[in-house]
Amino acid sequence: MSRSRPSRRLAADAELIAVALAFALPLAWVLLSCVDPHPDLKVKVPDGLTFGNFDAVLTPDILYTPLLNSLILCGGATALTVVCAALAAYPLSRFRSRLNRPFLLTILFATSLPITAIMVPVYALFVRVDLIDTPQGTIFFFAASQLPFAIWLMKNFMDGVPKELEEAAWTDGASSLQSLVRIVLPLMGPGLAVVTVFSFVMMWGNFFVPFMLLLTPDQMPASVSINEFFGNRGMVAYGQLAAFSVIYSTPVILLYVLVARRLGGGFALGGAVKG
Repeated sequence: MSRSRPSRRLAADAELIAVALAFALPLAWVLLSCVDPHPDLKVKVPDGLTFGNFDAVLTPDILYTPLLNSLILCGGATALTVVCAALAAYPLSRFRSRLNRPFLLTILFATSLPITAIMVPVYALFVRVDLIDTPQGTIFFFAASQLPFAIWLMKNFMDGVPKELEEAAWTDGASSLQSLVRIVLPLMGPGLAVVTVFSFVMMWGNFFVPFMLLLTPDQMPASVSINEFFGNRGMVAYGQLAAFSVIYSTPVILLYVLVARRLGGGFALGGAVKG
């Protein structure tokens, strides 16, 4: 048995390295191709360095306007998702009811629905209520599509905050909303960070929803406008595509850096509840 353990560890390490390479190769292609004067589909060291690919995409039509549209859509939808998820998860976490479990199971089922299956009725509904080709309509649908899983996550994090802290606030005359805003949410900072990052990332890379609900080119986010680098007859601007991808990924990286402390921290409840 003792001799087989090193071999098992080597096999596990080899599998992990293979998985890491599978993820690293596409990333290496993007980083190398964005500065390659003659990029193609191969992962290779550039024969020279150029920033012409970045100069080609740093224009209002190609980058600035789509990126601003993405920030407005995803930022607004993320804020709406977090607020609604907190308000919906609070009664599920703090008040017992026979409907809690069926409601949570319904939420869990809603997370498994493929978005393509509901886009046809959603499109017809948006046309009827004049929300098609509007940023607010896309924000509402983004938030609605992420809300089930956000509620599920928020409820689980909220369960980790002791109810005794709220009971003390209620004794001092605080309302349920005040205890939620001033006690529960500050103590579940890591939970808010997880829900925020998860929701933003899922919306940021979504191509299908804005492609279906937005019709005006000036309102398209970067996740849709990136399709313009794929030309007719198989022609692809690989260098510009790589440069655009590098810039397109920076908001997600910056968001993670901003909330990294929250993600790595605890609930900071030490000393708050005495045994």
